[in-house]
Amino acid sequence: MLPSRGLKLPKDTEEFLRRLKSKTKVTPNVLSRLAFFRSVEGGYRYTGQDIKLDGSLVLDKITWLGELELAVDCTLLMLYPDAEPKELEKAWAAHVADGARLIRTVDKLVDLV
Repeated sequence: MLPSRGLKLPKDTEEFLRRLKSKTKVTPNVLSRLAFFRSVEGGYRYTGQDIKLDGSLVLDKITWLGELELAVDCTLLMLYPDAEPKELEKAWAAHVADGARLIRTVDKLVDLV
């Protein structure tokens, strides 16, 4: 399971989510949920590569994941059954970064759906 406190994203992903918020009015935590599942559905898998969690937006797990907390935890545990919590955090951040890459062309809220 993901750690309860102090989840961070890579700085560039966080900045993209903030820019997208200004276009769509959807908050970065909700956008991160969309990006995570878009990445999982797209077939991306975290392979242990080093990912820099250097973003300045540090939120607890319930804020990042909301009502999808259990779904995200279960998805991560299904994909990475032997991973430690810190490694799961990196996997989550890598999926959000990958999903953010997939939604880079979004300009309006309607483009997210």
